[in-house]
Amino acid sequence: MLNIPGGKMLMGSGAADGKGGESPGKEVKVQPLRIDKYPVTNADFREFVRAQKYKSEAETFGWSFVFQDFVSDDLKSKVTQRIEGSFPGRDTAEDGYHGISPVTAFPAQNSYGLYDMMGNTWEWTSTPFPAAGKMYVLRGASWIDTADGSANHNARVTTRMGNTPDSASDNLGFRCAADNGQKPGKKKDKAEL
Repeated sequence: MLNIPGGKMLMGSGAADGKGGESPGKEVKVQPLRIDKYPVTNADFREFVRAQKYKSEAETFGWSFVFQDFVSDDLKSKVTQRIEGSFPGRDTAEDGYHGISPVTAFPAQNSYGLYDMMGNTWEWTSTPFPAAGKMYVLRGASWIDTADGSANHNARVTTRMGNTPDSASDNLGFRCAADNGQKPGKKKDKAEL
């Protein structure tokens, strides 16, 4: 995990087309934290499932959107229209990958060295999304979104939307983050750095 210093940051965007609390941008205070350099990969998650004997949603329901290529077009259309709306007709693979790309396919996207902060998979957060039911913020868009928003959402770091915690799809992911244990206002000794 990488250590990210606390401080003030601009959250959101001033873009006129911002949705889901993305705009207007606002200054927020962030406590120091630790965060994984990469999103959790399928291989990482498989290792966790085996070690913890965890039962995933796919096992609970008997299938997953991750296996959408094995589901009939009719069923896929009915399910995706009901849950997400219209999807692009096809993945053009203009980035060299069909669907998600490996986590190191592109360089780190910021000076902290974090990879895949936007456009590969939506990343779950622990932030509640303002909605009638229980929903959490997803951020960063995914491989089925476009830079201009012509297909679904704008693929940019500030893009946000809400989703129910039982949602599953091949364009949803997460990365682990944790409080770094530093108390607000406590200065680190040089020896701790």
